Amino acid sequence: MLPRFFVRFLEWMLIGLLGVMVVLVFGNVVLRYGFNSGITFSEEVSRFTFMWLTLLGALLAMHEHAHLGMSSVITALPVWGRRVFRFTSDLLMLGCCGLLVHGTWKQVVIAMDDHAPVSGLPMGVVFSALLVSSAGISWILLHSLWRQLTGRMPAEALVIEPAGSVE
Repeated sequence: MLPRFFVRFLEWMLIGLLGVMVVLVFGNVVLRYGFNSGITFSEEVSRFTFMWLTLLGALLAMHEHAHLGMSSVITALPVWGRRVFRFTSDLLMLGCCGLLVHGTWKQVVIAMDDHAPVSGLPMGVVFSALLVSSAGISWILLHSLWRQLTGRMPAEALVIEPAGSVE
């Protein structure tokens, strides 16, 4: 799992990013319709902010087991079947995240020399949102796999139930 201070940092980061995005978009709308002007970089920066907001939100959702899932088949299996499916699922997701980390790292390095046309931000900074998200999700999956391999994951934790699920 992610350290508590990092989760709190992510939560505050999401709040800040959403605030920046709202101010930029709303401010631009008011300026365009009310004063026939606008914030030049508003659309570009709000798009980049939305990308970071979405990917950091996905990381936080993974930590809190808030992603959509279908556990009806898994709950019908015996414990050994749940263990096999959970391990296989985590391993496959880790493989996908590993590919994302590898590919995104290459893209970030290449894109650091490329700058956004209006704001001038290095595109590598923008693309690194996927790097942070996939590396964080990989960490969560590695922790889950380690718990499974060492026998520290109880049988009731094999089926991931979202924190706010209603039965």
